Amino acid sequence: MKSETIGFVGVGRMGANMARRLRDVGYSITSIYDTNRAVAESLAKELGAAAPTSVAEVSRSAQVIFTVVTDDAAMRAIYFREPGLFSHAAGRLFINCPTISPAVHIEVTKRGAELGAAVVEAPMASSMTHAREGKLYMMIAGSQTDCKRAEPILKDLTVSLRYIGGPGKAAELKALVNMVMNINTAGLAEALGLADALGLDLKMVTEVFAQAGANSRVLETDGPDMLDREHSTFFAAAHAAKDSGIALELAREEGLHLPLLEASKAQYDEMVRFGLGELDKSGISELTFKSRRPAKPI
Repeated sequence: MKSETIGFVGVGRMGANMARRLRDVGYSITSIYDTNRAVAESLAKELGAAAPTSVAEVSRSAQVIFTVVTDDAAMRAIYFREPGLFSHAAGRLFINCPTISPAVHIEVTKRGAELGAAVVEAPMASSMTHAREGKLYMMIAGSQTDCKRAEPILKDLTVSLRYIGGPGKAAELKALVNMVMNINTAGLAEALGLADALGLDLKMVTEVFAQAGANSRVLETDGPDMLDREHSTFFAAAHAAKDSGIALELAREEGLHLPLLEASKAQYDEMVRFGLGELDKSGISELTFKSRRPAKPI
């Protein structure tokens, strides 16, 4: 077994597969926490870990703590609501993987440093399959000393690990990555919806797109799902709305007007309003095809 003991807070699709990967390469997973107790207990049993009822117990039992939570409020809750993760802070390494506001990452990093903890932000730009196979693309930020400490563990999860800068900088870049991805997905859905209304063969349309300037990674990953109406969740529309909102707030802070970002966020917000927020982001096509649009919001 490798020397570091590891705990996880947040074991949804990504967090659970990261924990499995680290167990497989020789780390001891000591504790698993999730607000969904059944999920935490099931994974803890699988990995031979404890499933405590408090996040403080995770940091008590582990030297390295990964967090993979949903949003700013969840991040603040696990760190600043007592008893929180920083109940046991000195000497520990906290690796924060959520896509959240840069300001919250900075807030957590600052408090951790005051308590003698190492804190690294490490958002990911990959899928849950990549997490399971140790093939994540990960951006890291924080002090170079803390990032160097985290590097050996993160290399067991990644095929590419890139240092971006000081606290908040990886979160800024991740917001931009998701901004472009979300705009591309919304644009593809609109093009296919219009093609359908025009009576064009959609398979032929996607084949032409793939050979022309309309080609994109999103065409490869989401195009077939839009045609087949297969929206099993890899990246939920609700997360797309949240992440687009982070980028939009950054733009407003800089005095920038970004109309494409505003429009695409409005579309993902519309999905949430129509009760489609838990579909994959490819489900945005349900709003753009004439025959698919829901009759009314839920």
